[in-house]
Amino acid sequence: MPAGGPFRILVCIKQVPKAQELQVDPKTQTLKRVGVPSEINPPDANALEFALRIKDRMPAEIIVLSMGPTSFDESLERSIGMGADRAVLLTDRILGGSDTVPTAHALSETIKKIGGYDLILCGEETTDASTGHVGPGIAGHLDIPQITYISEIDIVDGKVHARRTAEDGSEWWEAAMPCLVTVNFGCNKPRAPTLSGKIRVKRGGVIVHWSCADVGIDPNKVGLKNSPTIVAKVDTVHLPPRARKLFHGEPPEAVAGLLKALVEDGVIRP
Repeated sequence: MPAGGPFRILVCIKQVPKAQELQVDPKTQTLKRVGVPSEINPPDANALEFALRIKDRMPAEIIVLSMGPTSFDESLERSIGMGADRAVLLTDRILGGSDTVPTAHALSETIKKIGGYDLILCGEETTDASTGHVGPGIAGHLDIPQITYISEIDIVDGKVHARRTAEDGSEWWEAAMPCLVTVNFGCNKPRAPTLSGKIRVKRGGVIVHWSCADVGIDPNKVGLKNSPTIVAKVDTVHLPPRARKLFHGEPPEAVAGLLKALVEDGVIRP
């Protein structure tokens, strides 16, 4: 905890295309991000909600951190509207194409620059990549304890207590702070932005942009050329149009019509 200051929580978020709007560029074989409706990565929104609940119970400062183009300000502004205190966006063209390895490195270096943190919250994974690597990678770079895939969290006697999802149930873990926790998707209901939060955004001064040079990040450790992930092939599945058919009448009659249609369409054999 910062000397003489409130409990400090860092929440790492990413702006992602809405799940129902995911599109792949046929030429670059990468996700389209321009002109596609976006949102805060849903598990990251769950992580932010946990941070806000902690702040509801005790004096705390919430700093939201993201890495990406300046369009990510949209999600940072929403985070402020929900109740976060301020936000940092690491934005630099040399970060383009970074996979989870340079992303974890860049974010951990940015967290070191922010300093004075007690707890780092991340979503379990992102809906546009689903690797779950970045949170643990940050903890590794910072050499701090981590608890992954949590669905409940509390601060007890200066330690983090969290319920972790396991294959055959759940486990309760405890970690000394500072530590990092990754949060399960859907484990809570993120709150909506408030009027007072929106006013704070409009007044400005709550979001700062840092470049790699500002943070002191080595350009030779980030970006596409320093990303070990290789995408061999990406296929886009084009769903056939749906032909809706309704069957009316008494149950035996309707079921008979359904079975006949399924046979005619080749779904089942007679």
